[in-house]
Amino acid sequence: MKKILLLDTSVATLNMGDDIINISIKNNMEELLKDNYYITMPTHTPLFYKYQNLLYPKKLDIYKNADYKFLCGTNALYTNMLRPLPNWNIHLFNTKLVQNTILFGVGIGENSKNINLYTKTLYKKVLSKEYVHSTRDEKTKVMLENMGFKAENTGCPTLWKLTPEFCREIPTTKRESVIFTLTYYHKDIPNDTEMIKILKRSYKKVYFWPQCALDLDYLKELGESEGVTIISPNLENYDAILSEDIDYVGNRLHGGVFALQHKKRAIIIAIDYRAREMKKNYSIPVLDRENIVEELEEKISSEWSTEITGLDFDKIEKWKKQF
Repeated sequence: MKKILLLDTSVATLNMGDDIINISIKNNMEELLKDNYYITMPTHTPLFYKYQNLLYPKKLDIYKNADYKFLCGTNALYTNMLRPLPNWNIHLFNTKLVQNTILFGVGIGENSKNINLYTKTLYKKVLSKEYVHSTRDEKTKVMLENMGFKAENTGCPTLWKLTPEFCREIPTTKRESVIFTLTYYHKDIPNDTEMIKILKRSYKKVYFWPQCALDLDYLKELGESEGVTIISPNLENYDAILSEDIDYVGNRLHGGVFALQHKKRAIIIAIDYRAREMKKNYSIPVLDRENIVEELEEKISSEWSTEITGLDFDKIEKWKKQF
C-alpha cells in the first residue's frame, strides 16, 4: 500500500474555487487513491515548526516519507516566493516534509519580471526531479523546463472530464433560470451592474452564489439584489442548485467550470488573464467583461454548442500512469 500526501490548496483559502479544483483532482486520481492511504496537509498555512520536527521525528516521518506528494492545483507557484503570504507557505528552512513534491495542474503567478535566485533554489529543493510535473498552462511548463524539471502542460484538472462526448450533453439554448457570480476584489460597477440587469431581463428566475463571502457585499453595493435569490456561500448548496435546469453566467472562472462539470450551459465573464488564456487554449465559453453591453444579451439568447478543445487526453493518461 502506497502512502500519498496531498498538499491541499483549499484549506484556509477564502475562495471556494480552490475547493472546486481539489475536488476535481481527487476525482481524477480516484484509481490511485482508492487502494492506498492518503493524507492531506494545507498549503496556505505554515508547516510544522522546527522544534516539532525535532521532538516528533517518527510521528512526522509519514509525511516526509510518503511515496507520492502532490501539490494540488491553483496558482501555487510564484516567480518570487519572497512574499509575506505565499499560496504555498514554505521557505528554504522548512522544506523537509515536502521535498520531492509533484505538481498536479499547477500554475504560476507573476509577481516579478523574472524568477529570482531564492525562488529557483527553493523550487529545486522541494520539487521532484524524478517524475513529470503536470502544469495548468504552457507558461508554467516552460518555466519548469528552464529550471531542469520534466513537465507536461495537461491543462487545469477541472477540465479533464469535459470530453467531446460529455460536452455534447450540455444544452445549446438558454434555460428559464440562471445563476451568476461576482468578484469583490476585481470590481467594475458599470459592467457588473449591466450584467445583472441583462440577466433579469433574460431569465424568469435569477440566483446569485457568492464564491467568496465578500462577493455578497459587492452585490449589495451594486444595489441589484432585488429579485435575486441568494444561494448560501458553500459548495454543497451550489452543487444542489446545479442539479436543476439552469444556466450559469458570471466572472468566477471555476464557478463556471463547475457548472460545465454539471452539464450546464455557461458563459464565463473574463475579468483577468486566466479566463482569457483558458478561452485561447481550450475554447471554454468566455466573454470579456468590457463587451457585456454589446454581446451578452445576444449570447444568452442565441443557440451554440460547448466545445472544449486543446486538451490532450492521451497526454493526461500518460502522466497519470507514472503512479
